[in-house]
Amino acid sequence: MSSSTVHYTEQQRVAVLTLDNPPVNGIGNTVRQGLYAGIERAMADTDIDAVLLIGAGRQFCGGADIRQFNTPAATQKPLTRDVLTLIARSTKPVIAAIHGVALGGGLELALGCHYRVASADAKLGLPEVNLGLIPGGGGTQRLPRLVGVNAALDIILSGAPIKAPRAHELGLVNAVIMGELLAGARAFARRVVAEGAALPLVAQRALEPAGVDFAERRRAVPARARNATAQRAAVDAVQASTQLALEDGLTRERALFDELVAGPESKALRHLFFAEREAPKLSETLAPTELRVVRKVAVLGAGTMGGGIAMAFANAGIPVVLLEREQAAIDRGLDLVRRNYGVTVAKGKLSEAAMAGRMALIEPALDFAALHDVDLVIEAVFEDMAVKKEVFEQLDAHCKPGAILATNTSRLSIDEIARSTSRPQDVIGLHFFSPANVMRLLEVVRGEGTLPAVIAACMKMAQDIGKIPVLVRVCEGFVGNRMLTGYWREAGFLLEEGASPQQVDRAMTGFGMAMGPLAMADLAGMDINWATRKRLAPTRPAHLRYSKVADRICEAGRYGQKTSAGYYRYEAGSRTPIPDPLVDMIIESCAAEAGIVRHTVRDEDIVERCVLALVNEGVRILDEGVAQRASDIDVVYVHGYGFPASRGGPMFWAETLGLAQTLERIRALQATHGAHWTPAPGLVERVERGLQRFDARVHR
Repeated sequence: MSSSTVHYTEQQRVAVLTLDNPPVNGIGNTVRQGLYAGIERAMADTDIDAVLLIGAGRQFCGGADIRQFNTPAATQKPLTRDVLTLIARSTKPVIAAIHGVALGGGLELALGCHYRVASADAKLGLPEVNLGLIPGGGGTQRLPRLVGVNAALDIILSGAPIKAPRAHELGLVNAVIMGELLAGARAFARRVVAEGAALPLVAQRALEPAGVDFAERRRAVPARARNATAQRAAVDAVQASTQLALEDGLTRERALFDELVAGPESKALRHLFFAEREAPKLSETLAPTELRVVRKVAVLGAGTMGGGIAMAFANAGIPVVLLEREQAAIDRGLDLVRRNYGVTVAKGKLSEAAMAGRMALIEPALDFAALHDVDLVIEAVFEDMAVKKEVFEQLDAHCKPGAILATNTSRLSIDEIARSTSRPQDVIGLHFFSPANVMRLLEVVRGEGTLPAVIAACMKMAQDIGKIPVLVRVCEGFVGNRMLTGYWREAGFLLEEGASPQQVDRAMTGFGMAMGPLAMADLAGMDINWATRKRLAPTRPAHLRYSKVADRICEAGRYGQKTSAGYYRYEAGSRTPIPDPLVDMIIESCAAEAGIVRHTVRDEDIVERCVLALVNEGVRILDEGVAQRASDIDVVYVHGYGFPASRGGPMFWAETLGLAQTLERIRALQATHGAHWTPAPGLVERVERGLQRFDARVHR
């Protein structure tokens, strides 16, 4: 007997139930049905002595099928709890044979078996907190009974998997199988049957919670963690395992799980989970006819950004040529890279030998001739079109045919840069975020002539170095910085209307942003955006309101942290922003010149205006085809601009608010504040058509 996703075979008096539900053998309704029916059959068959659960393909089970969450299939009988209750009643040993991974619901299935064996390279874990959830299939109740309360809390709260040998040390698995897993698992089953010992039941294992401070475990959860609610709920559930019988503990765990799965944080984190996996995918029209492989890279510019980019490749084992014009610049750049690695070594996260290996992959150079054999070159020089064109003329002359020529520009036109070469088809934008060795986002900017093979190679390269690539088209600021323009615009207006810099930043960090907009401007360097505003000044409509606050601050020589003064002032060697009365005077002066009567501004108005400015521009970006998907915009803002993951990104936030409500609020702002708040046409049309999601694309 087989189901569509669980196959039943008999091998040497062992019933083998094979989970076969690609891509990760997720436990959905059909898998639960197949397991339940297979175990029942094996229990009734006198020719079967033991039951073996194993996964098809490369892994045992990656967890519950989260595609079914909040759908009828999620509650269709039998539930995982029913399957595990059936296993507990079995008089024949049920053994989980684990290879690849057993994660989340996959590990919970294994925990409910009498025994667990694993291949040496298998990994086991309960990553549910990363999705704003807790284990909902018995993980918080059975794991403490097997490995102890503190070890269970460590595994559950971190969400990180452990390797099979460590799982064996903890008592999570009964044996590590060397060699072929199925044969080793069958041999283990035969030994268990031959020994005839009573089958171990997790419910009968005693728990010893002495020395566990649950209150301290809750306090240790970072308040600003994206999954703080889930982590605290996990502590509650594990504590219940020390106070309740197994069945009552399972009921308590499920109640907590159900509350979380219906809550906004988990929905947002699950949205991002899928968004991050969807972002690297290309449409069929971009399918490459050739495959370009990136084996060696060059980076132009050894400053903070260039050095960070070089580290990102060295960390992935890819050789990098780091090019500068002068030896002193190269020396400074390598010294910065060495210091950055040194910090990681000091924290015990990198060995001295590994640091030396990575440094050896970075080859300093002072001549463009050193780029003759690289597959990809990324310029990270000064953000000036004339400078970049000059650099690309040199790259065109010195790089081999087929080399990918990339710019790290955050705003400038890729198409204009490409026209300075004889091979525009090989030119692309790779907008890294600082620090480039840490930040996971990479905006991959396709020009009008960029070949699909170049795009595909860069998307794969990004994943190879641990980045999340988001493909975007050319426009002023691409996705992230284009949306940031309206965000900063509203922050400036709010200052003139009566808010202080610290109130604006406090309101936005209270919303969940990693930094407030003004502190972020100081960190990024206010001179960069000042140059952009001056460049775009001739195109700015004269009738639209314009705040001069940021310009006046820059005119005073205050560029942010780099000059120890911007919207705030900074003590030497400190990044802590300190309110500055001089800035208050600049704000009041600008407001008076604009005829604005300053008044008390509410925090909720700050949040609404700043976030809705992101959303309104995001809709335009989506409908212009600058971004492939609304979820791509969310990935950009969560991973590049500190938007709270617990809110899913600006587009998901608006969908949660409701598109009709979003439009209503934008129209109210338009009535009060004018043309800057003209609703995006695509938002209006979606609401008129009764649509609830942005991905129901409106083409114009």
